[in-house]
Amino acid sequence: MPVSDKPYSPACERNREPILAVLRSHFADARQVLEIGSGSGQHAVHFAAAMPQLTWQSSDRAENLPGIRQWLDEARLANTPAPLAFDVGGVWPTQRYDAIFSANTLHIMAWSEVEQLFAKLPQISHRGTVLAIYGPFNQQGRYSSDSNAAFDQSLKLRGEHMGIRDAGAVDALATTAGFYLLDDIAMPANNRCRIWQRR
Repeated sequence: MPVSDKPYSPACERNREPILAVLRSHFADARQVLEIGSGSGQHAVHFAAAMPQLTWQSSDRAENLPGIRQWLDEARLANTPAPLAFDVGGVWPTQRYDAIFSANTLHIMAWSEVEQLFAKLPQISHRGTVLAIYGPFNQQGRYSSDSNAAFDQSLKLRGEHMGIRDAGAVDALATTAGFYLLDDIAMPANNRCRIWQRR
């Protein structure tokens, strides 16, 4: 099926190589990865193809699964099982994963959902699990750039519950869940890739 018939995110196309470089390093020892909020499915296909040693489990809300399946079906990769229906406030997977990845999700979720996400991470992870989250972050309540400030305003116009999250507040949630900050990598377009590991 041609790309034009599948959901397509220009942002995914732009950021996939810089993210892949980070994941190659931090997911080197992982075998089972859960992607939370796979969106279009582009990241799942690209990362699974580049890292065939990983089983890349995509997941998203039920309404987004058909588009993800289109990407997976076209790629026909042996390491991409069918996507899971997954909502932070709903039923969680029963499997535990070596690595967990999510891109551009925290600013879309309500803060209460972000809290739920981190609170429940222990039930799908084990000692040593690596968590990688990509996206924009504020530092000490301040925007890291004018473009991020404008992006935050556009998010709030879409929904009052949305907004760029403060790195310190997210770190506090991670610490409570038993994860410590391993790395914080500057990415293109004023984004970060923050890496935690479960103690």
